[in-house]
Amino acid sequence: MSLIVEHLTKKYGEKTVVDDLSFTMPDSGVYALLGTNGAGKTTSIRMMLGMLAKDGGSVTWNGKPLDIGTCSVGYLAEERGLYPKYPLMDQLLYFAGLRGVSKNDAKQRIRYWAERLEAAEYLYPVIEPGKRAKEKPKLADQLSKGNQQKIQFMIALLSDPEMLILDEPLSGLDPVNTDLFKEIIREEIAKGKYVIMSSHQMATVEEFCTDITIMNRSKAILQGHLSEIKKSYGRVNLNIKTESDITGIIGAAGVRMLSRKENEYKLKVSGEAEANRLLGTLIGAGVTVITFDLSEPTLHEIFVEKVGEQNEAE
Repeated sequence: MSLIVEHLTKKYGEKTVVDDLSFTMPDSGVYALLGTNGAGKTTSIRMMLGMLAKDGGSVTWNGKPLDIGTCSVGYLAEERGLYPKYPLMDQLLYFAGLRGVSKNDAKQRIRYWAERLEAAEYLYPVIEPGKRAKEKPKLADQLSKGNQQKIQFMIALLSDPEMLILDEPLSGLDPVNTDLFKEIIREEIAKGKYVIMSSHQMATVEEFCTDITIMNRSKAILQGHLSEIKKSYGRVNLNIKTESDITGIIGAAGVRMLSRKENEYKLKVSGEAEANRLLGTLIGAGVTVITFDLSEPTLHEIFVEKVGEQNEAE
């Protein structure tokens, strides 16, 4: 199976909002679409799903145009879209039916995911011994944003889709529910699902994604395998923790300091040679070094650099 996006283009009048976007997913895994606000990520996703008409390009799944007839897709939109005044159970059954899930199967899957996502109390009465059923909120507008997000995640998962498209899936979640969502995403990846993720949370992207496209002002400005991209920058981030103040030594060595907290330092070096020279200087000065960690730049740093470079060039 493979997903191929070729020359995807969208215009509104004279304004191009997605400009010739192409990428492929030859195997299951996680692909990230990253970009600044208004870069064209969500528009690209909507064109892929047929929710918006394309002005150019194609999206194919196993050589055929991508649609619900050729691929089962689960979509968690950035703008949450539950009907506020309709019972949650009715909405879940309705959306499951749209994806071809029978009512009996849908009820079983809803029960499973309600318990898995710790949302059963919002769908089923809580019966305490010797008491009447204690009703819980059953309308979307009676739930917190986080719990509404759980319901929408359930909707995306009910058809057991081959492909999951997650647009800002962790936005607005507390740490406990963030970990819960991450655990479920990992389980779906382990099942061999194709996952496309759009997120502003770079640490999350690094945790899950193998290949990325960074978009800015409608264009793809960096694409490729994340590990290879980071490797091309080299190991230039240096974290040092010592038992004494080494500000003077760092300054004398001409090394750029990014931040300092007590005797912990974040530095930017040109590479391993400069880092090793600094380490030799510290040891020669009798400094006790507790931590000396040299690493590649983070995705956050790469993102900021590439977007900044394009904006300066324009």
